[in-house]
Amino acid sequence: MVLPERSPRTRSGSFLFVEISPICKGVYERVKLRHDMNNYVIEGGHKLSGTVTINPSKNSAVAMLIAAMMNKGTTTIGQLPDIEEVKRIIEVMESIGVKVSRGKNGSCRITPPEKFKIEKIDTEAAIRTRSVILFIGALSHNIQKFPLPMSGGCKLGRRSILPHIYALDELGIKIKRSKNKDAINVDCSGIKNKNREILLYESGDTVTENAIMVAATTEATTTIKFASANYQVQDLCFFLEKFGVQFKGLGTTTLVIKGVREINKDVEFYLTEDPPEAMFYISLAATTGSSLNLKRCPIDFLELELYKLKKMNFKFRISKEYPSFNGRGKLVDLQTLPSKLKASPEKVDARPFPGVNIDNLPFFVPVATQAEGETLIHDHVFENRATYYTDLNRMGAKVTLADPHRVFIKGPTKLSGAELTCPPALRPSAVILIAMLAASGTSILKDVYQLERGYENLCERLGKLGAKIKKSENI
Repeated sequence: MVLPERSPRTRSGSFLFVEISPICKGVYERVKLRHDMNNYVIEGGHKLSGTVTINPSKNSAVAMLIAAMMNKGTTTIGQLPDIEEVKRIIEVMESIGVKVSRGKNGSCRITPPEKFKIEKIDTEAAIRTRSVILFIGALSHNIQKFPLPMSGGCKLGRRSILPHIYALDELGIKIKRSKNKDAINVDCSGIKNKNREILLYESGDTVTENAIMVAATTEATTTIKFASANYQVQDLCFFLEKFGVQFKGLGTTTLVIKGVREINKDVEFYLTEDPPEAMFYISLAATTGSSLNLKRCPIDFLELELYKLKKMNFKFRISKEYPSFNGRGKLVDLQTLPSKLKASPEKVDARPFPGVNIDNLPFFVPVATQAEGETLIHDHVFENRATYYTDLNRMGAKVTLADPHRVFIKGPTKLSGAELTCPPALRPSAVILIAMLAASGTSILKDVYQLERGYENLCERLGKLGAKIKKSENI
């Protein structure tokens, strides 16, 4: 079988797919050397125990930081996670004149400048995160025309920005590729205050957020159909409601937005806890057969995943629900129990909320390696992400790649230590780490920048659970 290529593919002369130009590629490699020096050394095969408190969401944090640039007042975000993805976004924001200051307990204050210095944008930081595309929506009512570097984030095959182009075009924003192919040129001069209805090409989180930010400061009613209802989208809506933006259909795929003339108010906002981080620890507990107490789990975005794990004979207990700090989310405490796992009776796949979250889907992979029988994981959203799951075969797993989207996993298998390099994607890297913690012997996981993009103080937090893991720069 010839495996599909893992790098993003492009179409010459178009801007359908994100491409690293020769100019950006050199910058990208310099930043990679600056940030990717860390490795993890893991002595696996140990049962874990203890308590973990789930941190605020990475994806909500990024969206909220960027949306704060819309506010002419000061925005204070409570408990902003201290992760590499957040650091890159802050570096980009500061480069164009935004004042960002970190306070106690992770709080963060954001105050925009009177005039954004978009010409001074930090390209090195910008190309390290795909989320920079949200600058379009956030800056659309402050700057009529501007270039924006495009690249970075997870490498997951054809991650098209075409849905953004389609949606923003209907809202009056034109996007063209630059001559050097190292940026896109954004023209917001066509935005008009008129009622409109748009249909998204796909139910993507960032494209929904971009459209919401444009609509929020347009004094008209905008209807977005096939919108994402994911947690970070809901957090963005909760945030914008503080400025008088009105929403109908929150939590559904049709959003009706009544915008305001200006966003100018000092506000404080708390993020929803991170469903994929909760799923990381749930998967870790199931794969290692460990008893863990997980505090502050956002149950609305985990209940289907837990139901499917229950059908794989995973045992757990759930507390009564209680509110998140922002008053809008529902949280529970979860106690996991050692379980004799069995394969999923049906395929496991992802769908827009309220389906299995696309970021949670990979965490079924290590669980399936320890489950009796054969499990089919169908990762249909991203081309080639499923190919990364076969890296577990080097540790003794039995993962068969059916095509770029599907793997069959036979279990249970005894996992053994190995030396692997993190894939250029966050969740597959986390899957390998879980497998290494379950494997007997010593493993080395190299170039862990991808993990540290999304998980805060990972070695320290795992160590408190009894994991034998340390960080090393010299391997």
